[in-house]
Amino acid sequence: MLRLDKFERYPLTFGPTPIEFLPRMTAALGGKVQIYAKRDDCNSGLAFGGNKLRKLEYIVPDAIASNADTLVSIGGVQSNHTRMVAATAAKIGMKCVVVQESWVPHEDAVYDRVGNILLTRLMGADSRIVPDGFDIGIRKSWEDAIQSVKDAGGKPYGIPAGASVHKYGGLGYVGFAEEVRAQEAQMGVKFDYIIVCVVTGSTQGGMVVGFAADNRAHRVIGIDASGTPKQTRDQVREIVDNTAELVELGRDVRDDEIVILDDYAYPAYGVPSHETNEAIRFAARTEAMITDPVYEGKSMQGMIDLVKKGYFPDGANILYAHLGGAPALNGYSYTYRNG
Repeated sequence: MLRLDKFERYPLTFGPTPIEFLPRMTAALGGKVQIYAKRDDCNSGLAFGGNKLRKLEYIVPDAIASNADTLVSIGGVQSNHTRMVAATAAKIGMKCVVVQESWVPHEDAVYDRVGNILLTRLMGADSRIVPDGFDIGIRKSWEDAIQSVKDAGGKPYGIPAGASVHKYGGLGYVGFAEEVRAQEAQMGVKFDYIIVCVVTGSTQGGMVVGFAADNRAHRVIGIDASGTPKQTRDQVREIVDNTAELVELGRDVRDDEIVILDDYAYPAYGVPSHETNEAIRFAARTEAMITDPVYEGKSMQGMIDLVKKGYFPDGANILYAHLGGAPALNGYSYTYRNG
């Protein structure tokens, strides 16, 4: 029994997210495996929701206890995470500063004015675009932003990219695994594999710990979208070890239980390949399920390819973790102007 209940949680979501069977997608991919989706993209009324809110629910109590008045975070220009930090700040009555680094070599004319960054600004966050390139680690621009709040007399609370290397960053997705187990019991279905996108690492890291409790950690298939797989793997490893200790898993998670496939991140973080675009269209046209070019399009591409290759045994039940991110599509309007 994992000790998640000893951590305070500030509710930002509607509660357990639905799991739906995807019959048309299942049939279109040959019908040999059954495909389901867990809809963490529909998890909240806060600014379109998404996976970051599960993490922030465990971070907000610490922010409040610190007497902070400003949340300070970082991401790319079309960051889902900074949108969710801005939403959380608005909801709990704090100010918000977010650094938006130029992580993606993408030149759509409206890229920095629509989608996630538009919503972030609409919610009152101080959004600061800086020219630095992609990196999942701790960034100087973020540290500078924290210092700027102090210099102005504020009390900042720093949340790193994706909330991932925060001490509580993995707890939300331990909760995801607990939720899936309860839903499996209700549905009478056992999921043989869970497909999840991985970049900064705490979504998969939390899942790995959560599913390690019933020896399914190695069935969490991380689809890398960072394009920096070694750095991502190292960060996931660190998050797994930290989170396992926090929730008292009671054993070490082996390296072979952390599965990250790096075949689908090309050509670069945030840049969709032809195959990513086809996967986005496929999900939209079979199930009206909207995925994005940065994260979910790549994990969808990975799942489709793995099914076609026969990676999963016949009869397997596959759970696709839909983490959200659809607002970013607006930043790629030219790519999808004809659908």
